[in-house]
Amino acid sequence: MTSHPRAGAPSWWPAALDTPRLLLRPVAAADLPSIERLWRDERARLFLGGPVSEDRIAIRRSRLPGTPGAFAVELRETSAVVGLVTVEPGSPRGGTEVSYTLLPEVWGCGLGREAVAEVIRWARGLPGAQAVVAVTQNANVSSRSLLEAVGMLPGDELVEYGQRRTVYRLPV
Repeated sequence: MTSHPRAGAPSWWPAALDTPRLLLRPVAAADLPSIERLWRDERARLFLGGPVSEDRIAIRRSRLPGTPGAFAVELRETSAVVGLVTVEPGSPRGGTEVSYTLLPEVWGCGLGREAVAEVIRWARGLPGAQAVVAVTQNANVSSRSLLEAVGMLPGDELVEYGQRRTVYRLPV
């Protein structure tokens, strides 16, 4: 699966990251069926506002491949794409924001923690690196545990889309 960087992509992109069980690499068009499953899955979207509408999926489908900071999470053993991790330097939340979602069938075996830890390690080395931030709903106990397991600290609380959320932070 090849991915083509966008014209004018930042100097740090494209990037590929390796962990013992995963390859994190730029999203390619061939990854879209798996990623669209993430957007439609009620369990994967439980704390993210519910399944994404088909109109919004069509927009995302046209924009995602090659987007700087968008990593497909691929299982090394099978080459299956099981998730998406995004990195947004200069986030309005006051740092480099990391977001992640994995298909429910791979939950509970540490793949999310493995992917997020590696992306955070990489993001902390970006030019002009800032604190790494992530936001999760307070009700999402699994996500909160993952963020704390990779060393992030809970900080400000806010309400977005009617839900209480915590901004996690890891200083540079």
